[in-house]
Amino acid sequence: MLVAIHQPHYLPWLRYFEKIVRSDVFIVLDDVQYEKNGFQNRNKIKTAQGWTYLTVPIQRPTQRPICEIEIDSRTNWREKHARALEMNYRKAPFFAVYWPELSAIYEQEWTHLAKLNRAMLELYLKQLGVETPILCSSEMSTTAQSSERIAELCRLAGGDTYLSGAYAVNAYLDPEVLKAAGVRLAFQEWQAPTYSQLYPAAGFVPDLAIVDLLFNEGPRAKEIILAAGGVTYP
Repeated sequence: MLVAIHQPHYLPWLRYFEKIVRSDVFIVLDDVQYEKNGFQNRNKIKTAQGWTYLTVPIQRPTQRPICEIEIDSRTNWREKHARALEMNYRKAPFFAVYWPELSAIYEQEWTHLAKLNRAMLELYLKQLGVETPILCSSEMSTTAQSSERIAELCRLAGGDTYLSGAYAVNAYLDPEVLKAAGVRLAFQEWQAPTYSQLYPAAGFVPDLAIVDLLFNEGPRAKEIILAAGGVTYP
């Protein structure tokens, strides 16, 4: 059974979803340290000028696990994000199909970043037609760290193979630890796909939030994601 693990992202990009589609179980790593200036609370959408970030404001201090990070609601970020998405994508072919459910999320009040990201993740998977089970590390009993923790989370999820990003070995992953734990290692192969986008004068922009693909390609979104990736075994 193939298991993938990743921190929660806001408006995740396509590579994130390719991992989930390929996996038998996906674990949201929501109890590790929040990463400032990462993609846990922001991502890119396309505009007529190119790309821009949508960022969820968070409360300080940030030296806490992701699942404890609170959203700063002193500014009306929900209205701002909803307005930006509607303004930049309302002419997309499938905007009217997918926007109502996403709009409903922006109409709700959210106190914690992880809960917002989880609700959005479940919505995007539904819209993509992906049924991979989703677990949260904060709800799994493990005290291990680093590569040992990855191996333990895989075992707790019933998996025997870990699907890793291509560069994880050089960054934080020790293959020998997984091997000793009886967990096979697999790597995600990925090349950002091209597809129909609005604003051709701005050129094609890769690695945007999943909404860009959904609004522009609709039912073909999952097919496009799968065609751009794959799994290799060292």
